[in-house]
Amino acid sequence: MQQNLGLSDSQIIRKNNISDTDEAATRKAIQECIDAGCNIIFTTSWGYMQTTADMAEEYPDVYFSHGTGYMSNGKNFNNYFGRIYQARYLSGIAAGLNTKTNKIGYVAAMGLDNSEVTGGIDAFALGIYSVNPDAKVYVKVTNSWYDPKGEEEAAKTLLNMNCDVIAQHCDTVYPQTLAQEKGVYSIGYNSDMSKEAPEACLCSVIWNWSAYYTSAVQSVIDGTWDGSNYYGGMNENLVSITPVADFAADTTQEKVNVAKQQILSGKNGVFDGVIETNTGATVGTVGKTLDDSVITGGINWYFKTVSVIE
Repeated sequence: MQQNLGLSDSQIIRKNNISDTDEAATRKAIQECIDAGCNIIFTTSWGYMQTTADMAEEYPDVYFSHGTGYMSNGKNFNNYFGRIYQARYLSGIAAGLNTKTNKIGYVAAMGLDNSEVTGGIDAFALGIYSVNPDAKVYVKVTNSWYDPKGEEEAAKTLLNMNCDVIAQHCDTVYPQTLAQEKGVYSIGYNSDMSKEAPEACLCSVIWNWSAYYTSAVQSVIDGTWDGSNYYGGMNENLVSITPVADFAADTTQEKVNVAKQQILSGKNGVFDGVIETNTGATVGTVGKTLDDSVITGGINWYFKTVSVIE
């Protein structure tokens, strides 16, 4: 974003390692950005949402953009996120084609009430199911966006259950490095994690946030900001999947590529038709795809092949 827009270092203020469970620290960091003259402030974690909403009301001349979550005011405060479930689905195909035990683990930051995490798990499981309906997904929840010890223990629990592919929605590299130590496979998240686990990482689900940040800042510069929410996907290059590792099973990359083209063309919406949950209930409608409001805020169920480990 900085390079795309030709911004200098002095035009960008970063506040790092602000706990999203500490409202006072969040407010202080945002206030310091306002006091420094920032025109637009991006808050990049779920837990910053309410404080961002409150401060947007207090400072109507400053633009606020909150990543993940669901709140906005249609004026100076919007919400941005991406169709990361598209890339999760593709990574599920890779996992499903490479498991030998048909046990696939998933270290999750949050539980059933968080659509961001749950939707990612379900998309992953649907991708697996599309190529390997016999495989099961076992989820261990840490109840924290960042808990190194909890993520390490969760990964160990899943590996000790004989899961031979480990995916994650958490911030540490423990699921990757522990999978490599065990001699099994992993699926990375956020960035290309093959650098942490070159012998284990089948592929990584990645974000390109610059695609959104560039357009948002440009709209402020141009005076075209309209307060609308942003929900980009693979077509906008906001989300993607890294190339499949060369040690993956034959045809893995080919099948991922075919599914990717189906998503890009709109033929596959991931959450299509009637979907059976792990309670035996169903969601969705024949011939339709779940709408965005449900995907971002209403997925409080797990696909039928998913089990949560207590």
